[in-house]
Amino acid sequence: MNYYDTVLNSAGESGQAGPSNPFHLGTPYKPQSVVSIESQSLKSPKGQLSNLVSGDTENWEESSMADASPRTDISTDVDTDDKNQRFDRNQYAIQVASDSSDRSKDKSDQKTLRRLAQNREAARKSRLRKKAYVQQLESSRLKLTQLEQELQRARQQGIFISSSGDQAHSMSGNGAMAFDVEYARWLEEQNRQINELRSAVNSHASDTELRIIVDGILAHYEEIFRLKGVAAKADVFHLLSGMWKTPAERCFLWLGGFRSSELLKLLVNQLEPLTEQQLVGITNLQQSSQQAEDALSQGMEALQQSLAETLSSGSLGSSGSSGNVANYMGQMAMAMGKLGTLEGFIRQADNLRQQTLQQMHRILTTRQSARALLAIHDYFSRLRALSSLWLARPRE
Repeated sequence: MNYYDTVLNSAGESGQAGPSNPFHLGTPYKPQSVVSIESQSLKSPKGQLSNLVSGDTENWEESSMADASPRTDISTDVDTDDKNQRFDRNQYAIQVASDSSDRSKDKSDQKTLRRLAQNREAARKSRLRKKAYVQQLESSRLKLTQLEQELQRARQQGIFISSSGDQAHSMSGNGAMAFDVEYARWLEEQNRQINELRSAVNSHASDTELRIIVDGILAHYEEIFRLKGVAAKADVFHLLSGMWKTPAERCFLWLGGFRSSELLKLLVNQLEPLTEQQLVGITNLQQSSQQAEDALSQGMEALQQSLAETLSSGSLGSSGSSGNVANYMGQMAMAMGKLGTLEGFIRQADNLRQQTLQQMHRILTTRQSARALLAIHDYFSRLRALSSLWLARPRE
């Protein structure tokens, strides 16, 4: 038996009207409080009804307060959801801001990297330009050093450039300066060949070896005659003045070079003993050279006299008249034509020198020719040394 059966049985036994079984079908169930309220309301006066209303009102307020409690819970949940949503939005905004900051930082880093790359490239180009500039300076320095060395050699050989107007104009030509440089190189090569020949003679080399060296030196002389021919076409006065020679050499200069006859006189004493046939050959060569030199000298004197007459002839009237101007121009044209023959005199004098050397080589033996070339070189070398000593002498 359950709890409900016990209650029903006890009620039936007591005979009291108890509450009907709420689970009994067909019988309407009313709570006892409601039944009593209804019965009292029918019997109670109007004042009691107000009490009932007030009691119901209190019960309603309590019910409302009870109902309000879940609503308060709901509002609290809503506020929590709003807070969560705001927090999520804040987190999203922070994340978006962080992403934006990262992107801006990435852009800034990329700009920095590009700027660094540009700076490195600019520095590399600057280093390359600096390196090229240094190389250009070094090349210019080497060229300047080479020119200074050539100028020093030229000064040692007596090639001095005068400060006067005529001489400066004479030396300003490219042909004259080029010849000075070529002559300095030629002289340096000749010194090398002479040193080789001297060593061969002192070591008693064979005639075959000496012949090769002697032929090379004679060919080297032909080279200087060729260079002088080119220089005469550019500036014949430069060769005649002897500015490419030392001061002592210029004292013995004849038509831009040495006198063959005078040179042969010096060699006769250096080449002894000579056979009778060799002595006759050298003597004849010396005499023929002297005759050719005299003829060229006379030709030069005749040219100078004719040139002086041409320049001094003509009217001495007013220089502003048209007749005098035409006469002046005619004189200059004739003088220019006569000066053109100077180149021919230089060429003939060098041909005489070249032929004298060749004839001497034919008359002498190979070993004698070697000794003759050494004697010629020593003679001009001593003239250059004398010039240096003279220029370096103490002056009061």
